Amino acid sequence: MKTIFAAALVVAVATNAGAGELKPLAGHGIALGGITGAAYYTVEPDGFRVVATIGNGESGEPIRVVSTLADGQSVTIAVPATLGERSNDVVIARTGDRVEVTHRLAPELRADASFD
Repeated sequence: MKTIFAAALVVAVATNAGAGELKPLAGHGIALGGITGAAYYTVEPDGFRVVATIGNGESGEPIRVVSTLADGQSVTIAVPATLGERSNDVVIARTGDRVEVTHRLAPELRADASFD
């Protein structure tokens, strides 16, 4: 099962990883460093149901994130980076009838930051 999942992820990421518009039931590649996956959405009565599945090749168990987005909502998928490095995030956002996938670097964390 892991082999089938890994093969499907490789195909999805190789064909269209990166920022862009997500289409209903059409997979869109996600790449977060060594973590890769795919996302798609379906139109449901209560919103757009976004499903993203990511994994670390064949060495790790896949993780699925499911979120139903109303107009103006988004979901962020983030994979932690090593200490001193910024993580890569994927933001899936709905605006009207469009769903956009954006890859971005997370804000830099500073060691001297205080949390009140």
